Amino acid sequence: DIVLTQSPASLAVSLGQRATISCRASESVDNYGISFMNWFQQKPGQPPKLLIYAASNQGSGVPARFSGSGSGTDFSLNIHPMEEDDTAMYFCQQSKEVPPTVLQG
Repeated sequence: DIVLTQSPASLAVSLGQRATISCRASESVDNYGISFMNWFQQKPGQPPKLLIYAASNQGSGVPARFSGSGSGTDFSLNIHPMEEDDTAMYFCQQSKEVPPTVLQG
């Protein structure tokens, strides 16, 4: 199975500043020229919301302040500028292999 390592485990960022969360896979999640890495946001009592799919594509209705980058084994989620509403749990997920691996941070 592909193992994901996400960092930092927790992050405090001032409003208006940049938040960066990193996710490293134990092996490449690239295939057919696509990076099969996704990012989700989850708030208490709500289902996860897809923010970024295929490493850098924004999900439907996701604000432009959320962006993703990376390929191979190393990926990042950036939030800039940080807003109060962005306080949440964030998950990276690889979908190259079954079972999909999800990591929370």
